[in-house]
Amino acid sequence: MMRPTWTPKSRNYTFIILHLVLQGMVYTEYTREVFGYCQELEFSLYYLLLPYLLLLVNLCFFALSCVTNPGTITKANELLFLQVYEFDEVMFRKNVRCPTCDLRKPARSKHCRVCNRCVHRFDHHCVWVNNCIGAWNARYFLIYLLTLTASAATMASVITAFLVQVVVFSDLYLETYIDTHGHSQVVDTVFLVQYLFLLFPRIVFLLGFLVVLSFLLGGYLCFALYLAATNQTTNEWYRAGRVLCQHCRHEAQPPPTEPRVFQNIYSHGAWSNLREIFLPAAPYKKKKK
Repeated sequence: MMRPTWTPKSRNYTFIILHLVLQGMVYTEYTREVFGYCQELEFSLYYLLLPYLLLLVNLCFFALSCVTNPGTITKANELLFLQVYEFDEVMFRKNVRCPTCDLRKPARSKHCRVCNRCVHRFDHHCVWVNNCIGAWNARYFLIYLLTLTASAATMASVITAFLVQVVVFSDLYLETYIDTHGHSQVVDTVFLVQYLFLLFPRIVFLLGFLVVLSFLLGGYLCFALYLAATNQTTNEWYRAGRVLCQHCRHEAQPPPTEPRVFQNIYSHGAWSNLREIFLPAAPYKKKKK
């Protein structure tokens, strides 16, 4: 019987290029519009240079996330990977074969449709690094995400401090203005934002972008840290929700054979789970005597 042909999605570098272009634009604007003004206001040089330090660290771990093998399963290492994690027989069952790679699937592995390979402790495929996130590069991806969030938040705080200094030194918050009805009004936050936008449009726009980006990245970072602390992958978290929904339906209409309830058997405490991210469990060949 012939197996159906399947064409995998192709990997491309579009999002890597977009990532670097956006990062370059943000740092260019920060350097041209903010750095000089803050030096005139005698901001601490260490404070102003911190985003550049974070950028260097971020780019290093970005590159590692891109090029590091996430844990590709092959015929040569298949038996070794089968020994790393035990099968829970709910989400991961023994003797299941990948129909594409024709390999026995180790526990916690998954076939990536984009990369067309099975990956050990598969988390997800990240388009921003054009690579799967698996056991061997999850630590790099986590530090990359942490430094990216920190750099956005740091630049946002520097810009906020600069704008606050402008308002304080000019005593704008003590001023009054005439509204459209001809009444005298005390300067409020909305007026200050509008005034600062007219005075520094590019800086205020950059601040708004960085604040939104910081919240988005911060939320995703918290989710990634939660998964790391509970020893789950994104793939397992998503599948666990589906297994739970199926179990709830079974409880509403009990089947002849009660299904096993999913439990995370891979979690061994927050510190042990985090240590496994940075020192991933690896297969070892037994030495011949």
